[in-house]
Amino acid sequence: MPLDSPKDPKIAAKADLDPQNFALANCIRALSIDAVNAANSGHPGAPMGMADAATVLFRNHLKFDAKNPDWPDRDRFVLSNGHASMLLYSLLHLTGYEDMTLEQVKNFRQWGSITAGHPEYGHAKGIETTTGPLGQGIATAVGMALAERRLAAEFGDDLVDHHTYVFVGDGCLQEGIGQEAISLAGHLGLGKMIVLYDDNDITIDGPTSISFSEDVPARFQACGWHVQKCDGHDGKALDAAIAAAKAETGKPSLIAMKTVIGFGSPNKAGTYSVHGSPLGKDEAALTREAIGWPHDPFVIPEELLSEWRRIGARGAADREAWEARLAAKSAEVRDEFNRRQAGELPEGYEAALKAARDALFAEPKKAATRKASQMALEPLTAALPEMIGGSADLTGSNLTRVKAVDSQYTREAPGRYIGYGVREFGMAAAMNGINLHGGFIAYGGTFLVFSDYARNAIRLSALMGVGTIFVMTHDSIGLGEDGPTHQPIEHLASLRAIPNLTVLRPADTVETLEAWDIAIRNRHVPSLLALSRQDVPQLRTEAGDENLTAKGAYVIRQFGEGRDVTLIATGTEVQLAVQAAEALHADGLNVAVVSMPSWELFDAQPDDYRKATLGDAPRIAVEAAGKFGWTRYVASEDDVIGMNGFGASAPIDRLYQEFGITTDAIVARAKALTGK
Repeated sequence: MPLDSPKDPKIAAKADLDPQNFALANCIRALSIDAVNAANSGHPGAPMGMADAATVLFRNHLKFDAKNPDWPDRDRFVLSNGHASMLLYSLLHLTGYEDMTLEQVKNFRQWGSITAGHPEYGHAKGIETTTGPLGQGIATAVGMALAERRLAAEFGDDLVDHHTYVFVGDGCLQEGIGQEAISLAGHLGLGKMIVLYDDNDITIDGPTSISFSEDVPARFQACGWHVQKCDGHDGKALDAAIAAAKAETGKPSLIAMKTVIGFGSPNKAGTYSVHGSPLGKDEAALTREAIGWPHDPFVIPEELLSEWRRIGARGAADREAWEARLAAKSAEVRDEFNRRQAGELPEGYEAALKAARDALFAEPKKAATRKASQMALEPLTAALPEMIGGSADLTGSNLTRVKAVDSQYTREAPGRYIGYGVREFGMAAAMNGINLHGGFIAYGGTFLVFSDYARNAIRLSALMGVGTIFVMTHDSIGLGEDGPTHQPIEHLASLRAIPNLTVLRPADTVETLEAWDIAIRNRHVPSLLALSRQDVPQLRTEAGDENLTAKGAYVIRQFGEGRDVTLIATGTEVQLAVQAAEALHADGLNVAVVSMPSWELFDAQPDDYRKATLGDAPRIAVEAAGKFGWTRYVASEDDVIGMNGFGASAPIDRLYQEFGITTDAIVARAKALTGK
């Protein structure tokens, strides 16, 4: 290998443990140092410390083909400690991913590059998920492992048989979501999930000892994991540990790697100063000398690059063998597998949707929209075998379990319904992982007020453009006696503020079915359904095939010719708006009632449609939630019949009366606005 001998005796001793692995790992170290220095921004320490482990994994164990990065049966690699992004970018470039050119590496963290500060899904092939918010990578990886096991149960392990590897740091394990992920994976015995822990004793503020002193391997062991410890700079020890982890099929595995952050840097290794700052020109030169790297910045010797490219190509034979096995399957199995991977809807979906829709018009139903959601799920999940459901310990309240997804996901049998336990954040991230894996449409439920716990995973699904479906019930003060701790007030406004998230608050059974249709079809935008505990009448009774909810808002009732006032409402308050409109019309006013299940979908409509729907007359908005944001549609918050503070514990009818969300309040405001 074209290397000088390391000048530092301690580094030389590590190099002697596995010289070839050390030489290949130095390619990662050098590129990481150079890219961070060029950007004058980034995190060189973790890539330098984890380079040996990454080299062993990619060189000897990871099943992948750099020329065919989306091969369905590849192993998944998740860099949960996403600040170490140059580790991943270096690996992708070195192994020959076509889009990860040397120019992209040189443009690390720059405008228009695919090498963002933290890995972003969709920017480059080989980035399996967006990481950076610590703990979410390992939780998302749990979803990938869940998906692998379920897909194998459906199609057989000759088509689905791969591992999910995760690199984590101390930050991932300090975040609460990290523990949620560890606990769930251990409980379900996800034996093909292997976590490599970068145990380097350093966080941003300094040594981990200032805030973190637990026995991490013991914590994993207590959660049902297979646990090993090894020297994170010993290639042979790492190789043996990964092999042992792969052999343990009944439990997920942890490999606790003792590493030195910034390994090789004479003055910064083992210190927090190398975590999030460039080495600088002088320290980079000293590091090159210390590790025996006599090459200019961004130069990788041909012999080493050729070996890395061989590593990137070694999975081609496995891929070709897999393709032959797929081709040998019956046309029915082959077509279904490919359809699922492509995210296409089956032929029977449209018929199932139409039958469900026709049934509602034939026999209108009064129901809570959470119940309407369950009614919609019954036929849709039967038509879509890829739908996999769950709840964060609220199944009986969220009503997310139906006949087609009634099989429980257990360590013995991976069914279609996952009991996530009281882990809202972990559930949301795992659902993202299921959808990212491919072959599934994941949905899961909790109360809307607990969307706060799940919020950052909801945000990441929107950032990645992944169509996860979040079912959030008990959507207002209408949940009643549980009181203000459980009554969402600011949550709708908060969620509507997230770009690329479709928030849907349907008014009745028909809108709820339409909301599910929207969520199922959109595989690149996540959807959040805000659903009621209390019953509402079916307001849409005239048969028709058009999905009006997809417009975001539409005129659901028109009283009289023209308009004196427009009442805009969402969800359960649409019925109040209709009742108020009837009273106003009896007093001589012409009133249009607009149901607005989705701000996002409405704002995406053409200007002419939006103007025609809202009209030129004075407008009033009605929603049993905070008023924030409604002034985009009405002139003043005085024109919003909603909440000004938190709720209270009392029966539903009393709450609506006490907080002034009533037909009388709507009528009074309408008369004040119109002067009639």
